[in-house]
Amino acid sequence: MNSLLPALRGVIDRRILVNFRIDPAVIEQMLPTRFRPQTVDGYAIGGLCCIALDALRPPWIPPRFGLKSENQAHQFPVEWKEDGVRKTGVYIPHRHSDSWVNRAFGGRLFPGNHYDATFDVTNEGQRWTVAMDGEHASVHVEATLSDELPADSVFDTVGAASSFVESDTIGYSPTRENGELEPVELVTEEWEMSPLSIERVKSSFLDQFPDEAYTVDHALWMESIDHRWLATPR
Repeated sequence: MNSLLPALRGVIDRRILVNFRIDPAVIEQMLPTRFRPQTVDGYAIGGLCCIALDALRPPWIPPRFGLKSENQAHQFPVEWKEDGVRKTGVYIPHRHSDSWVNRAFGGRLFPGNHYDATFDVTNEGQRWTVAMDGEHASVHVEATLSDELPADSVFDTVGAASSFVESDTIGYSPTRENGELEPVELVTEEWEMSPLSIERVKSSFLDQFPDEAYTVDHALWMESIDHRWLATPR
């Protein structure tokens, strides 16, 4: 099925991304055949993304008529070859949303299936708590804005960690019907991420991996970013 909407526009009101160092052999077992995990210092990277969107709408609709939603996805940076050229992106096993519009039209009018979820989000100054209970996973994140990455991160600087995320603009996720991979591209007007200090993080999806196979590497934050989601060819 081809998407009927070529693009959506909106604002990333808030994005919390917790990245983990993961044994590449564990990730390889869950990836579609064409993909291999991207590695940094010998580790695969897996992300737990909690993102609040605002004013989401087709480009020809005024922002005041756009939709607000809380969303969550696990994403795994991958690489593959096309005509001998290395390509990169992220593999997203499933997405969750509290918006019935996202769930109704995702994977139909626009790429990206969304599954039902409830969210409990609190903000106390520079501290955030996000809890999500969804159809395929539950997550809990408690984090505070920080000035630096953890000392044991595989990334030397915040800029390096941010650039790694920014470079993977296309996300692939399986369709509901036959598991065919459906891509969508994130295009931002600007890009700025700040570090977070993680106080607590829990993911039922990552709990399927052996305890020794993954650990928190770092977390990043962004807010108030104009962006577009573009439907791309499968």
